Amino acid sequence: MKVGILTFHRCINYGSYWQTRCLAEGLSTRGHEVEILNHHCRKVAHAELTCALQPKLPTRTPPHELPSYKSKIRRFASAFRRLPLSRTFSLYHPQAAGRYDAIVVGSDEVWNFRHPWYNGKPLFFGEGLQTDRLVSYAASFGNHPAEDGLGNDWSRRLDRFSAISVRDENSRELIERATGRDPEVTLDPCLQFAEVTRCEPAQNEDYALVYGHSFPDWFAALMRNWADQRHTTLVSVGYSTPWADVQLIDAGPLEFARLIAGSKAVATNFFHGTVFALLNGRPWVAAPSDYRSIKLSGLASLIGANERIVSEYTGAAELRELLATPREQHVSHRIKSIRCSSDAFLDAALA
Repeated sequence: MKVGILTFHRCINYGSYWQTRCLAEGLSTRGHEVEILNHHCRKVAHAELTCALQPKLPTRTPPHELPSYKSKIRRFASAFRRLPLSRTFSLYHPQAAGRYDAIVVGSDEVWNFRHPWYNGKPLFFGEGLQTDRLVSYAASFGNHPAEDGLGNDWSRRLDRFSAISVRDENSRELIERATGRDPEVTLDPCLQFAEVTRCEPAQNEDYALVYGHSFPDWFAALMRNWADQRHTTLVSVGYSTPWADVQLIDAGPLEFARLIAGSKAVATNFFHGTVFALLNGRPWVAAPSDYRSIKLSGLASLIGANERIVSEYTGAAELRELLATPREQHVSHRIKSIRCSSDAFLDAALA
């Protein structure tokens, strides 16, 4: 079939890029002709660039770091150009995207009503798209909690989907409450199509990778103490981290994957920091921010790794043990099981 993928494909974010690429290549290997729907909006593009240059607002990026963030943007732009993009169309005129045999919405937080610039866009609920088969794959409502529910208009839009899957329990509960349907919980495309992310590790040195920004002070102190005692270099990728030893702000998407593959451990507060640690069997800990708490706790619960979500009550000894322990066997078995059910979902949804 001719299949369109509708997602956040131009975010200056490693996870957004990799989940887009993995889903596109994963569906292509199933024999489909795949295009990523190349929606565009000047306001959204401006918001993306502002966020990429000033990721820690209201704290502004120091002038000496701006060239590195600009270099990172250029590397992402180069990676975007290699994706199988459709013709460009307005975010607000989805009918211009053209006709597809099926359109897959997701992954990522495509239905998050609290996203700073994509919130409440009808396009991501299928509005105006030319297809007879709408499918969601590993879609998420992000940090919009189930208890806040969905309005009737959004529920009715979901009725048009012939098959719905989500990537977390919060999103499953939202849809069940609003529509009465019980969607499948499927793996994020990076975990589902793991072979797409495989690459040569970065130089094999004794370093731990830090991915994220605006970490709480207690986490910074824990990690710094752990690194000093273990004589391990802390390398921050994608953003500056004051308590890290090395700042690799300008890393592109492939370099990000290589750095995690070559690391000894991963410390993150981002969803895909956890995902890539899992993909490479690296020990990891996550300290979720308010914005990402539902996503990270949902993933940890899904795969049986709740102990790796740390808090201010986590002690130094516990952290040492977590960062010395690679992916547990029961977690691997759980991922394998969900990968099988996710395959079955896609087989049925795109049959």
